Amino acid sequence: MSRVPLHTPDTAPAASQPLLAQIQGAFGATPNMFRAVANSPAALQQMWAGFGALGGGSLPAKLGEQVAVAIANRNACEYCLAAHTALGRKAGASADEMAAAQLGHSTDPQTAAALAFALKVVERRAAVDASDVQALRNVGFDDEAIVELLAHIALNLFTNYVNVALDVPVDFPKVALRKAA
Repeated sequence: MSRVPLHTPDTAPAASQPLLAQIQGAFGATPNMFRAVANSPAALQQMWAGFGALGGGSLPAKLGEQVAVAIANRNACEYCLAAHTALGRKAGASADEMAAAQLGHSTDPQTAAALAFALKVVERRAAVDASDVQALRNVGFDDEAIVELLAHIALNLFTNYVNVALDVPVDFPKVALRKAA
């Protein structure tokens, strides 16, 4: 049971209502995470704008979703794991690719480097080394992509924290958390 109300367009604060309508239009439904965040119009605006900005960024959607499942698995966020696994499949990732990404793995060198970097940023609270950034450059990431990858990481941390702290009910097909071998 969510620890905050899950708003509908009728019950949400007035400033959240137009954003919930946009989200409804984009998804064909209003996912519970957005309904929870609608308690704060400012937070909902920030979250929705972040998804929109990064969706139009330089990193491919598939990579963004793989990064999201790795972070969600690391943070034990069942909501984000389920949502981003579904979104990753829509972005062209196979079930095997998404399952591997959960553990920070990929057969693609760029994806593997991005996942390793993302997990290191999460685990070390961003205290990474110059060599970690260089590892991204070595597989073709430029400065724009590196900064954008950090933006993806930050947005995913926010959504993980919202869903875990507020116990938002999962409304996507569930995916089991996995432990590294």
